[in-house]
Amino acid sequence: MSVFGAYGVKDAASIIYYGLHALQHRGQEGAGIVTFNADGESYRKRGLGLVNEVFTQENISSLKGDMGIGNVRYANASKGGQDNLQPFFFHHHSGDFAIASEGSLVNSAQIVRYLEQRGSLFQSAMDCEILGHLIKKDSNKPRIYQISEALNMMEGSFAFLIMTRNRIYAARDKYGFKPLSIGKLGEGYVISSETCAFDIIGATFIRDIEPGEIVTIDHHGIRSMRFSQFQRRKMCAMDYIYLARPDSDIEGCNVHAYRKESGRRLYRECPCDADIVIGVPDSSLSAAMGYAEESGIPYEIGLVKSKYVGRTFIQPTQEMREKGVKMKLSAVRSIVGGKRVVMVDDSIVRGTTSLKIVKLLRDAGATEVHVRIASPRMTHPCFYGVDTSTEEELLCSHRTTEEACAVIGADSLGYLSYESTIAASGRQDMCLACFNGEYPTVLYKNKNK
Repeated sequence: MSVFGAYGVKDAASIIYYGLHALQHRGQEGAGIVTFNADGESYRKRGLGLVNEVFTQENISSLKGDMGIGNVRYANASKGGQDNLQPFFFHHHSGDFAIASEGSLVNSAQIVRYLEQRGSLFQSAMDCEILGHLIKKDSNKPRIYQISEALNMMEGSFAFLIMTRNRIYAARDKYGFKPLSIGKLGEGYVISSETCAFDIIGATFIRDIEPGEIVTIDHHGIRSMRFSQFQRRKMCAMDYIYLARPDSDIEGCNVHAYRKESGRRLYRECPCDADIVIGVPDSSLSAAMGYAEESGIPYEIGLVKSKYVGRTFIQPTQEMREKGVKMKLSAVRSIVGGKRVVMVDDSIVRGTTSLKIVKLLRDAGATEVHVRIASPRMTHPCFYGVDTSTEEELLCSHRTTEEACAVIGADSLGYLSYESTIAASGRQDMCLACFNGEYPTVLYKNKNK
């Protein structure tokens, strides 16, 4: 999932459309935009499908106002459908507001139970609806304090955009799991899950929103408040490894540069004698370039991706993921035929994709296929918004590297170390829970992966 917002920008819906289009890689199931005009009237459009399928020139023109928020999302099998599309809109006599979110709470079941016992009714499985119910509707108290109290009841990963008729609040969880940045556009401001969206609309990056911070954007400009003094910098490693676009910067580190350095370190830790290095399009190409540069083995385009198939990793069911792999990739026979191939990929989750790609390369004539993964062995499920399935389904949760290699049919298999995964970013720390099982938060009973 991802969020994008605009304040003080003429025809905000058009800007949000382009911002969401730049963030399409983070979610392909549905999209939505809510705007307010100067008179406090709201306009909404949500739908299933890609951004350019949901929005037309006509319905974008109908979303009036210079302020709005939007969302693109992917769904797992239990959180799909129209009812779970964002942004969510809430009517109340103290003032209407809308919410868009990214991430996943680990105490959602406990909060829902608490709220239902006090009369709340829920229409979706989304965290932004939970936040809408948690925010107290006391017209005598500034809204930011109500939001702060609500956020302090939430545990897990989140990036929220909350829009009233006068302003936008942007909040990031106290662990800093998810990226969220502010940019300047003309006399107005934009907020995005990734900085790559700023480039397409001509905005200038200002800064990242800090963990545990609420930023208010209105006619006063930008103001900041901490909803939590507890602060960590546990950025999700998968944002660097897989989720983010290579032209995005996450907390001062360019994603392409990170992946390329990961590839260099991967060769040092897992060298291989081969004829060519290839990457699995698209998120692994930077790491493959780094591996080739460090090893001196020629880098080649051995796999070609169809432009018209989305990311298989974020399909809601395993059956759809497997069908997507067949449609998505083809091997270049004249490049890989008769060659010993190093295939660099960003990660292995269930192993089904790797198995099919190795077979593709062998069918195309590769004499050897050596798989190198630019991240550690994934052994635990993620509870913070990355759909990595159950522990039983993960390839490496109950297998050694040698056993995993046999399952995917490769000649050899190597992974990046924990230390290099962090060091490639220049950071001191990040969340590696899906690789090492060290979860930064308490996990609650409602998380049953």
